[in-house]
Amino acid sequence: MALFGNAHAIDPAQAQQDFARLLGPGEQVHAAYLLIRDTIFFTDRRLVLVDKQGITGKKVEYHSIPYRSITHFAVETAGTFDLDAELKIWISGSQLPVQKTFTKGVDIYEVQAILTQFVAK
Repeated sequence: MALFGNAHAIDPAQAQQDFARLLGPGEQVHAAYLLIRDTIFFTDRRLVLVDKQGITGKKVEYHSIPYRSITHFAVETAGTFDLDAELKIWISGSQLPVQKTFTKGVDIYEVQAILTQFVAK
């Protein structure tokens, strides 16, 4: 469960600058979200999950998921008592989904629409 409700959208231009070392030539960030310490961003080529680990967050794992590898995805909206929304993404060759939790600061329908835009191409 996410803490403190501080998930929010990041300006794509700022994410483009912050993660420039991860991007290929000409790759563009279209949307990005900060989820407590982690970040998720959508480029024109792939979905990138930035997973900060440990107490200090100095160790970082980067997951790059080409859109063509996504077999299906689901969103679970926030409820009355469960204030977090969830995004689940199934990748070909893996039985368990990648899961990310979004607090009320992010519109899960917007995230789903962005993912649909790239996966349904």
